[in-house]
Amino acid sequence: MTRMNMTVRHAADRGMADHGWLKSAHTFSFANYHDPEHMQYGPLRVINDDEVAGGGGFPPHQHQDAEIFSYVLEGSLEHKDSLGNGSTVSAGGVQYMSAGSGVVHSEFNPSADERVRFLQVWLLPSERGATPRYETMVVNAEDKAGKLKLFLSPDGRDGSMATRAQALVHAATLNGEQRIEHDLGVHEKAWLQVAAGTLRVNDVLLVKGDGVAIDGGGTLVLEGGEQAEVLLFEM
Repeated sequence: MTRMNMTVRHAADRGMADHGWLKSAHTFSFANYHDPEHMQYGPLRVINDDEVAGGGGFPPHQHQDAEIFSYVLEGSLEHKDSLGNGSTVSAGGVQYMSAGSGVVHSEFNPSADERVRFLQVWLLPSERGATPRYETMVVNAEDKAGKLKLFLSPDGRDGSMATRAQALVHAATLNGEQRIEHDLGVHEKAWLQVAAGTLRVNDVLLVKGDGVAIDGGGTLVLEGGEQAEVLLFEM
């Protein structure tokens, strides 16, 4: 039987960037941060922990053949793209874009004085050159309190958004006595990213910004949360 192996990617070891209006921590190689030991994990290519100051944002730029979502933790994030989409989501909201054959988009903070903090994630698609698409959803607080809420999957199961990446993506919050036990089933690889707070995963203490690569399948036990919020990727 394969034994689960967990490798922690500590928050302090991530690549850091400070552009004034943007502060970003890169779990994997991105932009000017290059680390051959941390290029991607399975189809998971980018996890950027971004803080954008009031009035700041990313000007229009193009993406192709990437599955991209922004999971908003604080404040609000506005999106516009060349497909004619425009939306604003706040904490708990998710903006998802399948770039496919190519799309130009911008993301910015609509507030003049409050920051927005979000995780921007890129997944590698299982098909190339597909028709671009865009979707949003809100992961309600009650749906992820002490349990995993699926919001992205290849087949759109259980009310999730359908992605072209081979990954199931869940969100959860844990505090106090809340406990989650989750069997990874057929998924040999998983990644857990701590977006906020602290918790223990299979008795390993993790803090805000930590990530953990999980290999070999098995059962995850999440407990001991202190205002914790996590994303779990099953691949």
